[in-house]
Amino acid sequence: MPEYRAFFHFHHELRDFFTEPDTALSVQYGFDGTPSVKDAIEALGVPHTEVDAIVVNGAPVGFGYHLADGDAVSVYPASFGPDLPSTVALRGKPRPLFVVDVNLGKLARLLRMLGFDAAYRNDFHDREIVELAAGEGRIVLTRDRRLLRFKIIEHGYWLRSDDPNVQISEVVKRYALSPIIKPFKRCLVCNGVIEPVEKEKILDRLEPKTILYFDDFFICSGCSKIYWKGSHYDHMNKTLGFL
Repeated sequence: MPEYRAFFHFHHELRDFFTEPDTALSVQYGFDGTPSVKDAIEALGVPHTEVDAIVVNGAPVGFGYHLADGDAVSVYPASFGPDLPSTVALRGKPRPLFVVDVNLGKLARLLRMLGFDAAYRNDFHDREIVELAAGEGRIVLTRDRRLLRFKIIEHGYWLRSDDPNVQISEVVKRYALSPIIKPFKRCLVCNGVIEPVEKEKILDRLEPKTILYFDDFFICSGCSKIYWKGSHYDHMNKTLGFL
């Protein structure tokens, strides 16, 4: 039986990680030795990437704080951070670069529609996702909370919903993306940057009716896919209309 105990209080959406959210208001954690508060939080089922502030016995601490017997630990998500008088920064501010888990292809497509760099393949291995996140400073988006427990992942988010339209709203809100949305700047297929291209240079790749009715074209710098503001453009606008 563990020799010591600490008492944890998880705030707001961090309660989503508990089968019975009310139990997150007061969680006892038994331990021996002096484990870090980060290890304790993850042992209780909350990925470190979801935590934005930690307060122990009324004082802000970092992930490296070592627990002592009787500690009262309050754990806060990013949405609660501004309401705290002072905190210890747990990580730097992320750039809006994403790596999307294998079963979230529709979310990756929606992020690209909004103009965000979203790395995605449907055959990614976990290790590839982790290495992309660490090597390129990408935010991991996943429905697999175990993936977020890799220590070298600095930024990540566990999506609460299975619905891609709800998921994109979650991500936009979580990372305050609304002011920097630039729709239709990324290729939906390969994530490359879309750039204007002269119509005359791609005539051999266009259907006769497309040549007749459209004059403004764009090409992906990665895979050379051609885009224009046809019916698919209107459809994408409707798709993004809920944001």
